[in-house]
Amino acid sequence: MAASKSPSVEIEVDDRVVRVSNPDRVYFPESGATKLDLVEYYLAVGPGIVNALEERPCMLHRFPKGLAGEKVHQKRLPNGAPPWVETVRLHFPRWNRTADELCVTELASVIWAVQMSTVEFHPWNSRRADTEKPDEWRIDLDPGPDCDFDRVRRVAGVVHEVLDELGVTGYPKTSGSKGIHVYVRIRPDHGFKEVRRAALAFAREVERRAPDDVDLTWWRKDRDPATVFVDYNQNARDHTIAAAYSVRGLPDARVSTPIRWDEVADVDPRDFTIFTVPQRFAELGDLHADIDDHPWDIAPLLAWAERDEAEGAEPPADPDEE
Repeated sequence: MAASKSPSVEIEVDDRVVRVSNPDRVYFPESGATKLDLVEYYLAVGPGIVNALEERPCMLHRFPKGLAGEKVHQKRLPNGAPPWVETVRLHFPRWNRTADELCVTELASVIWAVQMSTVEFHPWNSRRADTEKPDEWRIDLDPGPDCDFDRVRRVAGVVHEVLDELGVTGYPKTSGSKGIHVYVRIRPDHGFKEVRRAALAFAREVERRAPDDVDLTWWRKDRDPATVFVDYNQNARDHTIAAAYSVRGLPDARVSTPIRWDEVADVDPRDFTIFTVPQRFAELGDLHADIDDHPWDIAPLLAWAERDEAEGAEPPADPDEE
């Protein structure tokens, strides 16, 4: 007897049709949310997730059996992609290998990735036109294991203060886990090492202003676990974090969600899930929609880095040696 085909539905996305197999597979056991629920979430925030991923190499966090099963970190595009799904080829010098990563140019490619069991989207901070020149500076407020969220909020306030003094437009979002991210569009004039060096100089300034809340000690085991690490390492080559509007692989189906600065003081990341964010998106639109309109030159931060290093501060250590 021939094996029966798995159930499927066809989803129209603009002028594409994406076949979604096993639409009733439960991905989030806590709520019972299914693969189809995940598809419908990404359709609801379509312009936002495309804006966050567009033209960027993108690593996929896949859960072929839902959260109850194995998590797969995938750089290479999964096999079986339709011809319209675009990629970008990257070279990894350490292994002298290449990988063709997903490069989103339309919503249908996001939905196809979800069909391939992707829950989280982790894009590079550079684009396909020149993958070695970042155009996005990422400020990652990463709380230690004993750090409460009030402290993360306070540090975000200091970040906002310093950005304002620099004349920079920052775009905050919840990490979708325990932290807050702030993205800044920058001119793609520098390589990863210089952007990371600038990010460290900024982090040091935040630490100077909030010494009780921030600890930039390099080794995790030596940091105060009740403080926030301003993780400048997220600007290193091939280091990625969840995109705006990316779902996270957490039981409550939490979403990394753009927020306004006036929301930071009261924000609770647990409020943003695949069940709540679509309505918020329908009401507010994409709060990061105009990020490309505000590119900034990181020269002032590089001047801070030179000053700090002249005063004895160490330049950034190897990001892969923590």
